[in-house]
Amino acid sequence: MTDLGTRMSLFSIFVTALLPILAIGAVGFALGRVRDVDPEPLNTVTVYVLAPVLVFYSLATTELAGETLATITAGVVVYHVAMLLVAGGIARLAGVSEPLLGALVLVAAFPNSGNYGIPVSSFAFGDTGRSTAVVYLAVQSVLIYTLGVYIAGRGTDRDDGAPGWRVGLERIVRIPLVYAVVAALAARWLGVVPPTGVPAMETLRLVGDSSIPMMLLILGIQLAGADLGSTLSEVGVVAALKIVVAPAVAVGVALVAGFGDPTVARTFVLESAMPAAVTPLILVAEFGDATGTGSATSLAEFVSAAVFATTLLSVPALSVLIYLLNHGFVV
Repeated sequence: MTDLGTRMSLFSIFVTALLPILAIGAVGFALGRVRDVDPEPLNTVTVYVLAPVLVFYSLATTELAGETLATITAGVVVYHVAMLLVAGGIARLAGVSEPLLGALVLVAAFPNSGNYGIPVSSFAFGDTGRSTAVVYLAVQSVLIYTLGVYIAGRGTDRDDGAPGWRVGLERIVRIPLVYAVVAALAARWLGVVPPTGVPAMETLRLVGDSSIPMMLLILGIQLAGADLGSTLSEVGVVAALKIVVAPAVAVGVALVAGFGDPTVARTFVLESAMPAAVTPLILVAEFGDATGTGSATSLAEFVSAAVFATTLLSVPALSVLIYLLNHGFVV
């Protein structure tokens, strides 16, 4: 392909897969700048209603085989464990120490597979992309409230004396996504999933689909409220891990896992290459050591800056990655 053809293809990918997402996120960002919008109520509706319905409907109606679902689950677990180890090793070599080390590892290892990943995967790879992204999000949600809570609160117990690992387990049983996954898999196994055209399933589809623009609006509002200050200069290691290292690790996992469907494999890599998630900010605030980073920057400011910077950098990075994936240059 000529250089002009490559540029046109990249531009087409940007317009079709990323621009709609950025446009909705920009609306949320602008709203957060001009109005004092609290994203928490919106986030509560999304976490407890919209996202679980999206997960249930997508898993119940997906055409992905059971073996593929199991492979995606195993791949997500292996990827996150690998990234936790790689990010921790690189951060230590760079001279990063606790408590900043835990925050850095969290934002490097856990991609924004929900607010950002599901819409991008849906636009880039259609129904298969969305179904794969939903499974990815469901598995990551369990990991982030187990491994994530442990890393954020290493050596720090809750005020009532409860250890960090128990707090993580308590959180898992309150995640509606987990029950949505169980219900969907049970319905498929029992063969009681209603046809997609009946009113009940159409209602579920409508509610689930509304979660995607809501996630993007929330992301924009959260980024608008980020207190960046001078912290952008301190997230270089995170940016390198998210933009360069994470996709490379995901490609390695995908090749070893041997996904039968190339679209599933490509979506897996794309999801893993998403920018830093906002959830680590919540974990750091609730379970982490609030003493700071060893500089004037607080942990919350560091995580906010990492989310903001990697989200901006992801626009050109994901455009190139989607191009490479679509042309079979990666997996």
